[in-house]
Amino acid sequence: MPEPSFQDDLSTRYRAARALVADAAALVLLYIGAEQTVVVVGLGAAPDAVLTLSVGSNKTARDHFKHTPPSPLELENTIATVEDEVTRERHMVSAGARLCTTDAAIREIARLSGVTEGATMRLSLDAMERTFDRFSQVSLGRPASLEGLPASNTFAATLLILREFMHHLQFADITVLMHPSEGHPSPSNLSLFV
Repeated sequence: MPEPSFQDDLSTRYRAARALVADAAALVLLYIGAEQTVVVVGLGAAPDAVLTLSVGSNKTARDHFKHTPPSPLELENTIATVEDEVTRERHMVSAGARLCTTDAAIREIARLSGVTEGATMRLSLDAMERTFDRFSQVSLGRPASLEGLPASNTFAATLLILREFMHHLQFADITVLMHPSEGHPSPSNLSLFV
């Protein structure tokens, strides 16, 4: 069952995303919550399926990271767990589907990856991978402040889940949309990852 904050407006988020990406044959809406990740898949105006993955930012950080920031070994071991969870639902996502999100944490990752803040932001797999590489340097001991990244474990978990999702389901990019209730993008808020 999706987390209440997301489930309450699941249809609103999906319809808003569908209206903005009407050209896509299939839409995949991603939300990385605290305790789980929700994936909404649809071809039309209403979702066809809602998938719940048992990896979320807080849960993954709590279950796998014993150090702050996580050690390289902790990151590597967590990748295997997240990869298993993501790939078990791979059959539900059709080739050519468009990946979107209204997730504030992913919006912050896009911003930290150099994407210009706006109502619609496109985060490429390459830009996200470069941000993951920067975080890997933090896990090796480089100060997070030198990389311009949060040192928090929830940030690391969110970034890792996004990376594995995009990589293993072969998405070249993710379109980050504002939540339908937002008027303008909010300023940077690193507290999302505390």
